[in-house]
Amino acid sequence: MITLHYVATANGMKIAIALEEMGLDYEVIDYPLFEGRHLTAEFRRLNPNCKLPVIVDNAPAGGGEPVTVFETGAILLYLAEKTGRFLPAGGSARWQTIEWLVWQVAGHGPMNGQAHHFVRYAPEGQDYGVERYRREVVRLLNVLEYRLNESAWLGGTEYTIADMATWHWTWASPLLGIDMADFPAVARWIEAVGRRPAVIRATTNPATALPVGNTQLRAKLSVEQWSNMFGDNMHRAATLS
Repeated sequence: MITLHYVATANGMKIAIALEEMGLDYEVIDYPLFEGRHLTAEFRRLNPNCKLPVIVDNAPAGGGEPVTVFETGAILLYLAEKTGRFLPAGGSARWQTIEWLVWQVAGHGPMNGQAHHFVRYAPEGQDYGVERYRREVVRLLNVLEYRLNESAWLGGTEYTIADMATWHWTWASPLLGIDMADFPAVARWIEAVGRRPAVIRATTNPATALPVGNTQLRAKLSVEQWSNMFGDNMHRAATLS
């Protein structure tokens, strides 16, 4: 049994999809997005960065003590290695999968996160931030369009953890006012991933599905919610021991 410390966001959804795709038994410990329940010394012992998701594998391969893994790229690699699935064993396909996974966690994910912050959460009037990050998301969509015009999947001929990592942030592009008709190859890929039974299970399971409020275009946060997401409470957690 794997314990999934989870928040219903695009980053959390990567891992929910992977667990469903790989047929692993898991239980979800939910941390509602705005409540700040992960900003504690107890949670920091799981992840020094105080971010979600985190997994605890209570039955690691080969036995031994439970294994805790944070950061979505590391979690996806761990699960792929544990199951022997969705990561080619060798050759160029393995490295193509890894490079697109790293591309996602190093650039695509963070740039989308900043775009969503400025478009959906930041106070009105942040025109430079909105333009800067929304434009970067469009640039990254063009990168995806180029890749998916030459390959059915990001890692090559097979669906892999790279697709799992990239899908949900890309699916959310219309929330930034982006017209996916400008990216037909990406739109086809979004639809193809979204039809997979494991993806449907992850996105509709009440334990992992995104609440309606997580997709509102202009989120209205209380002072406490803002502090938990972007302010003093979030920063204070980095000093807990």
